[in-house]
Amino acid sequence: MRTRIKICGLTREADIAAAVEAGADAIGFVFYPNSKRYLTVERAAQLRREIPAFVSLVALFVNATADEIKAVQAAVQPDLLQFHGDETVEACRAYGQRYLKAFRIGAPGFDTPAGVLTGCLPYADAAAWLFDSYTPQYGGSGASFDLRLLSEVTAERSARPIILSGGLKAHTVADAVTNIRPWAVDVSSGVELSPGIKSPAAMTEFVRAVPH
Repeated sequence: MRTRIKICGLTREADIAAAVEAGADAIGFVFYPNSKRYLTVERAAQLRREIPAFVSLVALFVNATADEIKAVQAAVQPDLLQFHGDETVEACRAYGQRYLKAFRIGAPGFDTPAGVLTGCLPYADAAAWLFDSYTPQYGGSGASFDLRLLSEVTAERSARPIILSGGLKAHTVADAVTNIRPWAVDVSSGVELSPGIKSPAAMTEFVRAVPH
């Protein structure tokens, strides 16, 4: 099975073109105002036009309001919604669109294998479960987490497809994929020159390093 690749936190047309050229399956736009990779709805709508057919656009939210999410849906037309905060199951389901639910591994309640699985199971209709490291800034920190905390998730037959995130880089992603066998990997800071500014060379190197 081929491991899919999402590159998140893009803010420039040139970086989208480079990510697509490198072979990314999905592009992530961040709609969290506290992030250095934040996009306004207007800017995201401009950048949306740069994403070609068969490359998915994922809109990332952190505890956003319903009006904020609906505005992005209307103007940007993302293929998937990604809920990266403390959203309830009901909140994730409220927008009539397929969604990813992110879990911050190492957070209170998500610091044991059993706790991780228990926290994930209510989101049984998510298109995938995304696992990131626990940091105050809700992702994009470059921090990794102990992959052993996913042991009960990977053993659970009813688990949703796994997206592995959290501090991945070209020199670490192969081992992580070999250990977890995720459906996809998600990278942001690991391919950046600075927050929101991607390196074409780093994106290409990362994609080439992902086992197929």
